[in-house]
Amino acid sequence: MDPLRLRGRSVLRVSANDFLRPASLRFEHGRTDPDSYFEDWLDLNGLAREVLDPADPAGSGSVLPSLWNADTDRASRVSYVEVPANGIVLLDGALLLGRWLPFDFTVHLDMSPAALRRRTPDDDHWTLPAFDRYRDEVEPATVADVVVKFDDPQHPAIIEP
Repeated sequence: MDPLRLRGRSVLRVSANDFLRPASLRFEHGRTDPDSYFEDWLDLNGLAREVLDPADPAGSGSVLPSLWNADTDRASRVSYVEVPANGIVLLDGALLLGRWLPFDFTVHLDMSPAALRRRTPDDDHWTLPAFDRYRDEVEPATVADVVVKFDDPQHPAIIEP
């Protein structure tokens, strides 16, 4: 983010994890259902309404950087933040491509299934089928503007089309 700031662009980082749906909806099919994780955990409408639409050049510029605190299962109650006309909103998160969200530019961090399995904590291995489904159905490496091979975070590599 510092290189962008050095070029006079203000940056607001937003995490998709702050736009999860309430636990009663996320866990409707159990706490470890990979299809639910893939399809139902993220509040896509809230993310578009509170972040992406207002950040659009035609939007209000008033962005809500967090909607839901998944740990407390309550609204995060943060204040809106004004993004200047030349500002940039960086959204991070998993399984975001292929959902018709209005992104201007996308970067996909691509990991082989073996690397993803190694780097995923054992307690979260139940999510791996969701990532396999994402790779098969969305094909994020073909959708993203830039693809970075991320099997070794110490040595990322941009994949040329």
